[in-house]
Amino acid sequence: MNPARRGTGAAAVLGAVLRHGPVARTTIARLTGLSPAAVTRNCAALAGLGLLTEAAGSLPYRGMGRPHSPVDVETRRHLVAGIHVAHDHCTLALLDLRGRVRARLRVPHRDPDDHREVLATAADRLVRLHAEHLPGHVPLGLGVAVGGWVDTEAGVLVEHASLGWRDVPVRDLLAARTGLPVLVDSHARALARAEQLFGAAGHHRSLVHLFVGNVVDAAIITGGGPHRGTRSAAGGVAHLALGDPVIDCPCGRKGCLEATVSDRAWAWRAHRAGVIPRPSIADLVDAAAAGDARATALLVDRARIVARAAALLFDIVNPDVVVVTELGVIRLPECADALRAEVAATSRACPSPSTVLPSSFGPDVLGVAAGAVQLDAIYADPLDIRNPIRLGV
Repeated sequence: MNPARRGTGAAAVLGAVLRHGPVARTTIARLTGLSPAAVTRNCAALAGLGLLTEAAGSLPYRGMGRPHSPVDVETRRHLVAGIHVAHDHCTLALLDLRGRVRARLRVPHRDPDDHREVLATAADRLVRLHAEHLPGHVPLGLGVAVGGWVDTEAGVLVEHASLGWRDVPVRDLLAARTGLPVLVDSHARALARAEQLFGAAGHHRSLVHLFVGNVVDAAIITGGGPHRGTRSAAGGVAHLALGDPVIDCPCGRKGCLEATVSDRAWAWRAHRAGVIPRPSIADLVDAAAAGDARATALLVDRARIVARAAALLFDIVNPDVVVVTELGVIRLPECADALRAEVAATSRACPSPSTVLPSSFGPDVLGVAAGAVQLDAIYADPLDIRNPIRLGV
């Protein structure tokens, strides 16, 4: 058999089990269109790699013969590691093959200007996290998610304006430090694929994902795959003229989206207004969740500005859904409601507020972003996984 077709068949089988498992092989054949023999062959290959397992028990069966023995994604043998690099900290995570975060740790940057020190510290702490929490699980690889412009093929962070990093060889630095195969991508693209693999957008072929943190960027998926552009530069929305027209942006213009709604910018706005004692977006959201009306009003205002960008992307791309990752929208129903209402009122293409979704991953969103970079590759070509090795060896 052609190796490419064999890999495609294995990906189809593993994807069907991810979405429907535990599931009988006969059902997999119906879902994928593969022959029963091909399903059996691929299930055996995937089980041999430790990606599938026989599930406990049997599925209900009314016909004659043996009952259906279901298979499921194996979550007890392997994991993927993840590092998300933010403006002032890294989020480290260990995920099972269903994209569930099994352990995570926030590591503040000691010197954010020194990318080598930041990445080396994250790698060393990741080794300890694995040893302390899941030493019996063998890592299949390390995913790295970061905002800004990421050249995925080269494994290079081309530009991260907030950190001031330029042309950082993230993949090579972390591969040398951990001994793992490393993949690097934009956090917006990683979360878009995570929504399709593990989240609420699983049955949608097209989506736009809008990420609002200290970096504001977007990802577009059409036909089931991400649009990357030259050197993976697609998704830059930070300088859309949708923000407050009196706010200066470091780019030299006024009214840029990121300069208005980024976590740091909005936290400083709340601090100057006397709503929170220090400029922290987490403190602002906590205050709103505790019932502070002024904090809630500020976050609803931010959601409405974010909605302008979401509406514009809806009209340009016309996706099935738009997913927004923004802390207020994730935690506060008032913000999610304001976002949906504003998009529906502003966009000509949005068919219903129900097509505007908050992130599926709650407080684990940054860990999922990082792990999804590696998990996406595994589900795309599961037979191509390398021989697992110990983290840090």
